Parts: sequence; C-alpha cells; structure tokens
Amino acid sequence: MNARARTYLIVALAAVGAAGLVVATVAFTRTNTPSAGAQAQTTVGPSGRAPALVLDLGVRTDPEAVALRRANQLYRTGKRKAAARIFLSYRSLPAQVGAALAAWPSGTVARLQRLADRHPASALVLLHLGLAEVASGQTAAAEAAWRQALARDPNVEAAVQAESLLHPRFAPGRPPFVPSFAVPASIARLAPPRQLAVLELGAREGRVRGKLLYGSALQRLGRPVSAEHEFAAAARLAPNDAEGQVAAAVGLFSKTKPALAFSRLGPLASRFPRSQSVRFHLGELLLWIGLLDKARGELRLAYAAGPTTILGRTAHQFLLQLTSSPK
Repeated sequence: MNARARTYLIVALAAVGAAGLVVATVAFTRTNTPSAGAQAQTTVGPSGRAPALVLDLGVRTDPEAVALRRANQLYRTGKRKAAARIFLSYRSLPAQVGAALAAWPSGTVARLQRLADRHPASALVLLHLGLAEVASGQTAAAEAAWRQALARDPNVEAAVQAESLLHPRFAPGRPPFVPSFAVPASIARLAPPRQLAVLELGAREGRVRGKLLYGSALQRLGRPVSAEHEFAAAARLAPNDAEGQVAAAVGLFSKTKPALAFSRLGPLASRFPRSQSVRFHLGELLLWIGLLDKARGELRLAYAAGPTTILGRTAHQFLLQLTSSPK
C-alpha cells in the first residue's frame, strides 16, 4: 500500500471511532473487521499464515455468542487449538466456519468448500472460503467467492468485508451516515440489544429522526441494505429536509458503483447550500475513494459551518488525520 492509500485508509478507519457517531455501544459489541494485512493478501498472494477469522455476531449476548467471541479472540492471538475446542462445542454455521479455520491448514479449504456447497447463499462462508483460498495461493478462486458473497447475501457484515477485499484501493467498509444529532441519553445508556430494539421502534413510528438513527445503527452493524431502506424512507417522509436526502444518498454508496451515491449527493450542495451535512458527507465519500484534496476542501467547509457540532468535530478529526498522516 502506497503512502497516499495509507493516508486515506487511516482517515477512513477513524470514522468508526469518531466522536458523536450513533450507537457506539452497539458498535463495540462487534468483532474486529479484517486487518489491512488480510486485505493485502488479495494482491501479494499466499502469506503462509492462517487466514483472518471475522465472526460478526451483532448484538447477540446469548452464551454461544459470548463463547464464539472468546474463540475468535483466541484465534486472533494465535491460540488456534484453544479456539477449536470452543468452536467444536457448537453446531451453528459461525462455529463450523471457526472450526474449519482453526484447523488450518489441515483440510480448511475443503471443509469451507463443503460448507459453501451446503450454504451457497452465506456470505459468512464465502468470505472465509475466499480468505482461505488466498492464503493457499488461489487468488482467482478467492475473488470469485467474494463476488458471490456480495451478490448472494449483501445485507450482512461478511458481504461488506468481501466488497472491501475486492476493492482494496478504497478504504475498508462503507462510509457511515453521521447524523447531526446525538442518540438520546435515555437510549444510549441501555444495553446494546435493547438499544437496537428501541431504535427499531422509533423507526416504525414513522419519524424521520427515528429512521435516521435506526438506519445509522443498522449500517454500523453491517446491514447496508436494511440501512438504505430506512434512509430512503426518511427521505420520502421529508423531501425538503437536507439530512434525510443526504442519508439516502450515502446509503446508495457501493464500491462497485460509487458514482451512484455521488450523483445524488452532489446536487444537494446547490439545493441546500447551508447544509453542514451535505459538505461533511461529500468529504467523507471522497475520502473513501481516495480523492484527498477534494475531500479536504469539503471537510473544511463542513468544519467552518459549525466547529462545535457533531459534524464539525468529526470533520476536524478527519482533517487532523489528513494533516498528520504521511504523504
């Protein structure tokens, strides 16, 4: 990865932890996304190391989810035998994927291929099949598996990660819509599963802000299609509200067709010339595709529109990262 790509990748990753993002505690329950090292395998070939394991369990707090998170952590720290013992205690699909990877390299690809044959629409299986194939030197087969994951099961975190692996020149993940308002304290203090349930209820009640908050939470939980639907509904409810229109545009972003989001977001700058949200999200999307100079200009405008707001503070964090990262 060259210095320029490294710069916008660091900045884009900072978005996930930026101050003011909605439902932070929900996001914290997720397992880590694939590392830059895992993404690099798509271009450098076999690494000789065990593939990345990414089990996203959302806001689940049941005993199996707790155990699988523990096993995932053991796997990441190289304790694969200990991880395998936990994975083999369960029969769910995530546990079977974990067990196959924990046995690396003994039969891992074959076991994952059998799982893919039985579950051809599972992005979770296809993502890890691709990661195992890359680590085995089968780059073309890996890319085919990732394309299938994205096409067959697009509304899960594994598909988002597959998309990132197919487009390593873009920042990982998808750019989040950042509401200009914070989640109410009465919701923020709830446990993550309860938070999500309350946000869903707020969206069902038909309020624009409720749909924006719930869509934002869904986006961070790796459900981009569901998030896009909430954002589109918010835009229909309030056709003259800049923030709803921005959210609908951001929800359209994909690395296969990034122009689709820009074609809707760009015209909003003239329609809503005083909107901080328009400028901020234009800057964010430009960061995601690596157009740093243009991104910097939009983020400066967003910051100038309100330095102390949620969007202003987040824009400032982006700008600091752009300034401090190597060029």
